[in-house]
Amino acid sequence: MTGTRVLLADDQPDVRSGFRLVLDSQPDITVVGEAADGTTALALARRLRPDVVLTDIRMPGIDGLELTRLLVQAGLRVVVVTTFDLDEYVDTALRHGACGFLLKRSGPALLVEGVRAAMAGDALISPQVTVRLLKAMTSADRPAPANPLTPRETDIVRLVAQGLTNAQIGAELFISAGTAKTHVANIQAKLGLHNRVAMAAWAWRTGLADPHAAAPHDPH
Repeated sequence: MTGTRVLLADDQPDVRSGFRLVLDSQPDITVVGEAADGTTALALARRLRPDVVLTDIRMPGIDGLELTRLLVQAGLRVVVVTTFDLDEYVDTALRHGACGFLLKRSGPALLVEGVRAAMAGDALISPQVTVRLLKAMTSADRPAPANPLTPRETDIVRLVAQGLTNAQIGAELFISAGTAKTHVANIQAKLGLHNRVAMAAWAWRTGLADPHAAAPHDPH
């Protein structure tokens, strides 16, 4: 069985080397390429068609945010891995369709989880910043459109906004993980969203998210 193929984009050789060591040590993940700048990363991604691209933000040539937009448009999964947790970066990355936003200091285990979550249709944001970053996406004058979702879909969106995986949503609502995944896919299609991270952002912007919800548990 072919494992998950990953492309690394980061201008620091030691970071790429560290990520490669972590990911290649996993039996189901293989690093198939590295790029030190966004322009090279885009060309490699188009040629190699990896399953997941891990990209930094601040790189020569095309920066990681524009790279994310271009790769998502090409149908690729992108997880942003950066030192900088600035609200504007997260907001732009998620709006461009990134299926994860990880801080480099979060550690190797979360890096592996981020790749696997992307492949499973889930998404991961470093727990240290999840709720703060999503709240920052809520504008004071946010629109209040009529909710197009069913009550069950609304419940699922609220749980997605808390950072729960499909399995956790299933346990919370007494449905299977597969049923939760189907609901999430249907909601994404209904709302025209790239992924569940964009769904969480939508929940905050439209006021569906619970502002008192706890952040997901940080395993580190």
